[in-house]
Amino acid sequence: MLPQEIIRRKRDGKPLASQEIAAFVKGIAAGTVSEGQVAAFGMAIFFNGMNRSEAVALTLAMRDSGDVLDWSELPGPVTDKHSTGGVGDNVSLMLAPIVAACGAYVPMISGRGLGHTGGTLDKMDSIPGYASQPDLALFRRTVRETGCAIIGQTADLAPADKRFYGIRDVTATVESVPLITASILSKKLAAGLQSLVLDVKIGNGAFMESARDAAALATSLVEVANGAGLKTTALITGMNEPLASAAGNAVEVTSAVDFLTGRFRDPRLEQVTLALAAEMLVSAGIAASNKQASRLARAALDDGRAAEIFGRMVAVLGGPRDFMSRPQHHLPRVDIEHAVKAPRSGFVSGISTRDVGLAVVALGGGRKRPQDKVDHAVGITRLLPVGAEVKTGEPLALIHARKGSDAEAAAAVVRAAYSFGDIKPVAAKAIVRRISPRG
Repeated sequence: MLPQEIIRRKRDGKPLASQEIAAFVKGIAAGTVSEGQVAAFGMAIFFNGMNRSEAVALTLAMRDSGDVLDWSELPGPVTDKHSTGGVGDNVSLMLAPIVAACGAYVPMISGRGLGHTGGTLDKMDSIPGYASQPDLALFRRTVRETGCAIIGQTADLAPADKRFYGIRDVTATVESVPLITASILSKKLAAGLQSLVLDVKIGNGAFMESARDAAALATSLVEVANGAGLKTTALITGMNEPLASAAGNAVEVTSAVDFLTGRFRDPRLEQVTLALAAEMLVSAGIAASNKQASRLARAALDDGRAAEIFGRMVAVLGGPRDFMSRPQHHLPRVDIEHAVKAPRSGFVSGISTRDVGLAVVALGGGRKRPQDKVDHAVGITRLLPVGAEVKTGEPLALIHARKGSDAEAAAAVVRAAYSFGDIKPVAAKAIVRRISPRG
């Protein structure tokens, strides 16, 4: 089957047979399909979509392009979570050790940043020595010994998706529901999970801004996953403002350490993290109800077990053994800190969250091209949330940059991203909706 003929069929709106999809994906993994052909295939899907059978076939083909793990030797359930991406979303860093502390195993295979959103893998790469892409032997040992491992795709796991993922980021095909679905689920199916919980973001900092689009993506993910044999539910969560008060890589790792150790927890971040933890524990069969699961998750966080597990995971994967007690000593930093000053007094009434994410990318904290290197030290901290009261000249956020000109440019973007009012706005829901399989 010629790649260009498969592209032509999808370009013309015709459904693809599973054999055609499998052949094209095999070419992606083998490198016999060019980058231009992959981009054209993605754009054809972006405009014409895929039916449910095609989406399942694409997901399974990308899963089968590499190894599929088997965790049958572990004494507990194997589960995971995936977020569709947002700004200040470092939930995975706390969630994996919380759930592991409750008795589940979490082999979390994460991705790099896409567009304006940060990537979990880029955050973990901030930690010196941390092997974010270990061989399978070290990955398995880390999961077995600590209960969780947060890593990126290895060459052996869903290699077709790894290549497709990078091309989508720079060809304006990120927002396609079937492509997002197949990309997320192929990695999760390759990880050998028994259950999965999805965090689908909605709002001006998400890829899906409308309730309709977010529900369509969540439904697609849940139905395709269950159709491929993986027990899956989803929570739709709000992204009309950064989830945490930090956005970047090293700064979000610092935020995660503060969260796990109890030094500081952003309220919305805490709500979303614990809601997802409860959903995972019920789905994995560790808790019989959401109420019981919430108690277990809260206890694992508050008594320090989750922080201990995160520290052990970092050490086993090559990071500093004293990381949890001295994160600032190990994480990269920049010399320039520039305060973003409020242009007027009042209450923060809204934040253009996508622009905040793009400001981080412009600082060097994200990628404009797949081959771009990320500066893990730059970012934004002390982001005020919606509803905060501020006076003229007081700081809205703090920019961490390499150069003064970069800091000033980012500050201008962040300042313009904030809107103000004279009345405190009603707080938006952090957890919007739960999606479960039909029937």
